[in-house]
Amino acid sequence: MPLEHHPLSREFPEFQTQLRSLLASDGHFARLVEEYDELDKRIYEVESGRVAMDEILLLGLKMQRVSLKDELADSLRKVP
Repeated sequence: MPLEHHPLSREFPEFQTQLRSLLASDGHFARLVEEYDELDKRIYEVESGRVAMDEILLLGLKMQRVSLKDELADSLRKVP
């Protein structure tokens, strides 16, 4: 399976307008997006072999990313 990043723009193509709107108007949302992006980069670096990490720690990072993604998705769904 090819290695890839999981940017929110690709994860939520149906919410592009809402994503831009919340990034511009909601500081909390913007911080969560920043945290999501950082986690995604760290996970990619480990999976690509550039950074060594225990599998349990990697799984924990992936779980954090999923949790953030769920929280971000809830926020995006609430935008009219």
